[in-house]
Order: sequence, then C-alpha cells, then structure tokens
Amino acid sequence: MRIVVIPYGKQDINQQDIDSVVDVLNSDFLTQGPQVPAFEQALIEHTGASYALAVNSATSALHIACLALDLGEGDWLWTSPITFVASANCGLYCGAKVDFVDIDPDTYNMCPRRLEEKLIKAQAEGKLPKVVVPVHLCGQPCDMEAIAKLAKEYNFKVIEDASHAIGGKYQGLPIGNCDYSDITVFSFHPVKIITTAEGGAVLTNQQALSDKMALLRSHGITRDSEKMEGESHGGWYYQQVDLGFNYRMTELQAALGVSQMNRLDDFITVRHHLADRYNELLKTLPVVLPFQLENTYSGLHLYVIRLQLDKLSLTHKEVFDALRDKGIGVNLHYIPVHTQPYYKKMGFNAGDFPESERYYREAISLPMFHAMTEEEQDTVVKVLTEILQGH
Repeated sequence: MRIVVIPYGKQDINQQDIDSVVDVLNSDFLTQGPQVPAFEQALIEHTGASYALAVNSATSALHIACLALDLGEGDWLWTSPITFVASANCGLYCGAKVDFVDIDPDTYNMCPRRLEEKLIKAQAEGKLPKVVVPVHLCGQPCDMEAIAKLAKEYNFKVIEDASHAIGGKYQGLPIGNCDYSDITVFSFHPVKIITTAEGGAVLTNQQALSDKMALLRSHGITRDSEKMEGESHGGWYYQQVDLGFNYRMTELQAALGVSQMNRLDDFITVRHHLADRYNELLKTLPVVLPFQLENTYSGLHLYVIRLQLDKLSLTHKEVFDALRDKGIGVNLHYIPVHTQPYYKKMGFNAGDFPESERYYREAISLPMFHAMTEEEQDTVVKVLTEILQGH
C-alpha cells in the first residue's frame, strides 16, 4: 500500500477563511447574496478586466464562454492536447468539432508556429476554427500576442484557459485582463492557487458577452424588464429568454474566494521561492527544469520536470512509482487529450501531436503548494536524487 506523505498540491485555509464562511452560514444568504458580487469585484480589481462572473466550476465557465461566442454545430474549436479534458470537451458540449494544436517544446503551451501552420492548411480546406483555447499550463502564460495576431488575421475568437494562472502576468499585466482574448477562464479547485472549494470564473471586457454569460449561468432567466417580452406581471415576475444552466456559485464559495484573494500575492511569492529552490537543488540531475517565457511571470500552479530518459536506466513509470512508494505524491499533468479513448473514437491517433506525446513520456509534476516547508521540499529533492542517481 502506498502512503502519500507530501502531496503534489493542496489548499491553504486559515482562520480568516474559516471565519468568512462561518459569517455566511450565520447570514440570511447561502446562495445568491453579497459575497458573489464581492468576489467578482475582487477579480476585476486584480485583473483589470471590465466584467467577471463567478460560476460553480471552470468547466461551466468554459461551456458558457463557448456558447456566448456562438460556438455550435458545424464549427471548430482548437485547443492544446496537454490540458485537462474540459478544455476540449466544452466544444463538444456545444455541438462543435474539436481539434488540437501541438505544444511548444519549451513552454509546453500551444505553439504559435504550429498554430499558424495549421491555420494556413485549414483555410485552404475551409475548416478554420471559430474558437481557439490556449491553455496557460502550470501557470506559464501562452504567447498571447502572437495568438491574438493570428486571431485577427484568421478571424477566430480566443478563450484563455487560465485555470492554472491567476496571479501570473503577461507583458507586465495580470493574466485575466483579456487584452489579447475575448474571454478568460479561471479555476478555483482546491489544488489551484486560490480556492473556493469548487468554482470558476469568466472574465471579459465586452458587455454583450458578460450579459450573455450571466444569462446562461442562471437558467436563461431574467428579471430585467428591458430583456423581457411584453410587460411585467408584478414584482415576482421573471422570464426564461434563453436555454441556460444552473452554473451559479454559492455565497459560501464566494466568501472563501474573497478571503483567499487577500493572500493571492503571498501565495504566488511563496511558489516562486519554492520554484527557485527547486531550480537550484535539481540543476545537476538528469532532468529538464521549467522554462520561463520572456516577459512573463508564471502563476506556478505546477512545477513540472521532464526526465532525460536517455541518461537513465529507469523508465518514466519506474521513476514515478518509486517516488510514490517513498511518500512523494507526484502527479502527471496531463495525458494528451487526443489519446483518450473517447477522442480516439473521433479519429485521433498516437503520433498526431508528437511534441505533446513526447512531453507525456517524460513529465512529472513535483509537489508545490503554499504551506510546503523547505524541509518537505528537501525531502522531495533527496528522494528524487536517490532514485535517479541510484540507477
């Protein structure tokens, strides 16, 4: 039986967080009250985006973002193969078709050169995407300026999947400001940089998109008389004007989010300290350390190394299993989406996106979380060193 002693990630909850949630439990509102808009305002103030909508998960955020951009049957959504399946599934939810763009070998994000090559070919075939979803893997920003330039040239919309990236910066400005995208999505799952237990958010600078997503997150129902047909019947009256969903965030989650936002800068600072220590402590081992794209500041949700397998007698799986056996709770982010059985049934095959598959054969996510001590980090490094140098 394997005992995980040091997890790859976990939430950091303090007394202020607990008190914030208890205050809501003692209040008149558990679902929709003052904390949800307060959390949304905190996101706006942090990012500089014009609008923010809190929802019950980043998957819901991706879904309503796609719908707000009118993605539907006959359209294409492109994303990275190295991401959680939700980045691709959101296109399928809308009836669209999904394809992928291979990753850059240094950043592990969508490669702008591969994207341009694929766009040129798709234009000739009449199969240009309607939506492209670049993913800020590990918190490392994508080359958004290059992607935005292609979006303008080839007329597609951009959703930044920044589930890993709140607190990071691109060209000196906070990720989430939507300067190079139509919509940005955040995740607040417990292992993410800040948490609302479960939860997500969509941000945009376009009021029409914000209004559409607000409608979609709450059953397509409005109480705004200007959006209704005919006159109101009274103070109780509402109308369903679109087919929406119950994707709302609760007051409990939002209160936790407001409290966590107060510590965001500290969370990121600690992650960078841990990453700097890893970089120094691991530099002599047969591993590839994380790369930092110029003029960016990573949110550092994850610290991923790649094994130099040609210098090892162990396999990728043997190293991973040995770390787990020693109580180091490593993980792997992610299995290339196109290799999943559901996507293979669509016609995707091994070898379709070679750089993503190469990454998968070598990558391991080491433990990284706010409460991680230097002693715990030293233990991770010691065990990894023993495993790699012992063979």
